[in-house]
Amino acid sequence: MRILNAANLHNMEPAMPYLVLLTDKPNQLELRTKTRPAHLEYLDANKHMILAAGALLEDDGTGGTGSLYILDTDERKEAEAFLKGDPFDQVGLFGEVKISRWRKGFFDKQRMV
Repeated sequence: MRILNAANLHNMEPAMPYLVLLTDKPNQLELRTKTRPAHLEYLDANKHMILAAGALLEDDGTGGTGSLYILDTDERKEAEAFLKGDPFDQVGLFGEVKISRWRKGFFDKQRMV
């Protein structure tokens, strides 16, 4: 794992973090809400791996329809292990899971390419 932030970004070889895009199974807002405190504790305990994270919402800002993580790791296995440790994943909240390398075109308001 490599710590990636604006302060050290230009002094490193290019890194390609992992983007994890998760879509909830239909009609799971109650499960998401119930599990959210444990999920947030997990994210806080693992914040060293998180470049960005957040819920996917409806256009009006309500509900929760999925999650997005950008993880500071060069290893897919670490991204997969991070997801498996997430209480949301453990209760079966997600219907669709996409894990992909993410090339930083822009990062922290700076052009990277």
